[in-house]
Amino acid sequence: MTNAAFVERLQIVLRPDPSRVVIRPYVPGADGDHARAKRIAGRVMGLGDAAITEELSDLMRDFAGHHAEVEAVFAQRYAEVQGVIGNDAPVVGERALLIGAYFCQEYGYEAAALFNPSIAPHPDQTGLSAGAVRFILSLRAVGEGHVSSIAFRTGICDLSGDISLDPQGPRAIVPRIEDAALGGSRAAGVRMRCENGYALSEIVIFPSTPSQRNGIEDLRLVRFADDDGTITWFGTYTAYSGDGIRQELLRTGDFCAFALDPIRGPSAASKGMALFPRRIDGRYAMLGREDNETISLSFSNDLYEWPTGTTIVEPHWPWEFVQIGNCGSPIELDEGWLVLTHGVGAMRNYALGACLLDRDDPSKLLGRMTLPLVRPDATERKGYVPNVVYSCGALLHGRTLVLPYAVADSFTTFARMPVDRLIDAMR
Repeated sequence: MTNAAFVERLQIVLRPDPSRVVIRPYVPGADGDHARAKRIAGRVMGLGDAAITEELSDLMRDFAGHHAEVEAVFAQRYAEVQGVIGNDAPVVGERALLIGAYFCQEYGYEAAALFNPSIAPHPDQTGLSAGAVRFILSLRAVGEGHVSSIAFRTGICDLSGDISLDPQGPRAIVPRIEDAALGGSRAAGVRMRCENGYALSEIVIFPSTPSQRNGIEDLRLVRFADDDGTITWFGTYTAYSGDGIRQELLRTGDFCAFALDPIRGPSAASKGMALFPRRIDGRYAMLGREDNETISLSFSNDLYEWPTGTTIVEPHWPWEFVQIGNCGSPIELDEGWLVLTHGVGAMRNYALGACLLDRDDPSKLLGRMTLPLVRPDATERKGYVPNVVYSCGALLHGRTLVLPYAVADSFTTFARMPVDRLIDAMR
C-alpha cells in the first residue's frame, strides 16, 4: 500500500520552535483557600517602594524586549487574583504590577510540537498577483505538560500552486480577555481581542477557561458564507479540561476579535466536528464522529446546538478498519462535497483518504478512495506519536488541492494534488 501517485509532497516543513513564548497565568500550589497565594502577595506588600521599583525594573528589562504589552499583562493578572489574595486596601501602580507578575510565567507554547494544521482563505486578498490566494494556516502548538493552543501562520499560493509562507512575527501575544467573568464557568464562553498592529503569526489563542485548561486541540478552520452574504471564519475544536472533553466553536470576522463558545447536544460529545462552509437548505450542516468510529452528518438551525447525526461513512478498507473520521470541513466542488478523511488501520497506522458526498444531499456517498492519498513514508514514521499523518483541513485553489498535514504529532508539512485525478481515483 503506497501513497497515491498523483500526490506531490512539498519541501516545506514547520517544526516547533522552543524560543516562541507567551506569558500565561501561574497558580502556585493547589490549596483551596489560596493560602500560599496570600502569603506570596503578603511578601510583596512587605517590600518598600524602592525595592518594588527595582524588582519591577528588572522584570521589565528581562521580559519587555520579547513580549508585547508586559505591563498590561501584569495589570490584568493582578485584577484576576486580587479577590483571592486578601488585601484589605486597594493596591495600585508598581506594587499591583509586581504582584501580578508573581502570578505569571513564561511558557514555550510550541516547544514540543506544531501539528494538525487547517487552512482557509485570508480575509485580505488585496495586492496579489493574478491567480494567487493568500491563506491562513492554523496549527496545534504543544508545550510543557502537553497543553495545546492555537497558533497561526500566513502565506500565499500562486497561480501555479506554489506555496510561500510569510516571515513569522518577532513576538507572540495572547489576545486580551475582554470579560474575565465569562471564563469563570464551565458552561461559559470567552471573548478575546488583539489590538491592530500585530501579525497574525504573533497571535496565540491560549486556553483561558476551565473547560480548556489542559488544551485547545485540532482547530478545523473554515470560511463560512451565510445566505445574506456575510462572511465569518469559524473553527470547531476540542476543549480539554484535564477531566473531560467538549466541542467548542471559535468565531471571528477579522482575526483580531475572537469568540469561543461551547457546542451543545448529542453530536458534541466526541471529537472531530467539522462545519460545512455554507448552509444547506437553510440549515447549518456538520460532520462528526459521534461513535469514535464512523463519520456522521447532522443539521441544525442553531450553530451551538447539534442533535444526533446520521452515520454516512463507515470503515470499509483495511487501512481504515479501526476508525474513519473527517480531516476538516467539506470542500464544495461541482461534482459534490469533497471530504478529506483519516483512517486508522493495523498497528494504529493513520493514513489520509478522501470521499465525495452529494452536493444537494450530503448524506449520500458518491465515491471514496480505495487506497490512501497519503500514508507515513519511511521519513514520517518516527515522532511523538509514531505512524500518524493527520490534517484538519485543505484548501482548494482552482483545481488544485493544497493539503497541509501533520507528521507523527510532531511537525507539519504540505502536499498538493490535482482534484480531477483525486476524483478519478474514487469508486
